[in-house]
Amino acid sequence: MRELYLNSSSIPLTGSGVTPLPLSSSKVPAAVFYAEMPAEAGPEEVAWYALTVKHQHERAIETALQQKGFEAFAPMYGSRRQWSDRTKEIEVPLFSGYVFCRFAHGLKARVLNTPAISRVVGFGGLPAAIPEAEMEAVRAIVKSGLPVRPWPHLKAGDRVRVERGPLRGIEGTLVKEKGAQELIVSVELLQRAVAVCVDAAWVVPLAARPVGDGKCVARGAAQ
Repeated sequence: MRELYLNSSSIPLTGSGVTPLPLSSSKVPAAVFYAEMPAEAGPEEVAWYALTVKHQHERAIETALQQKGFEAFAPMYGSRRQWSDRTKEIEVPLFSGYVFCRFAHGLKARVLNTPAISRVVGFGGLPAAIPEAEMEAVRAIVKSGLPVRPWPHLKAGDRVRVERGPLRGIEGTLVKEKGAQELIVSVELLQRAVAVCVDAAWVVPLAARPVGDGKCVARGAAQ
């Protein structure tokens, strides 16, 4: 939804006997939009940014930003917690302390005035956009219904691309953890990653990157 704010004092009211000024008139201020806009609709590119938020407020902030008209994303995963008398599976943020939001840089102030948001992650005082491909990969993983969990950010290992299954087209690092094959997808800006269980037969290697003694993590995991 877009909200259009105009200086009503400069526009005669309908029924006053005076013909209203057209929107192209120089006496009418330019429209100001407070909502997500496609990149081609204005001079500022719309991009994904990471927001640092108050602990355990990720889902509430996602909802608050969506109510303002922004595209927001707080990815969650199921985690089994053990109490003295029972075990329960609860939803936990994949990126604890962060919520992703897609907006034009000019709307940063409107995003930041949302309660419980601290700042936009960036460098040198400027927000740093997250590549669209990284966000699409995380969203595809969450929607897949496959087991997923946070993972330490990785640099070493082979890159692979998923060719089959619900994550087809996603690229990441394939590793073997406790006998299971997992695809590691990173969000570079946050130095965070997520791991999702996949069938090794679903993936094909990209450019292999040897580590240590020359063995490749992806190939070792796939065997």
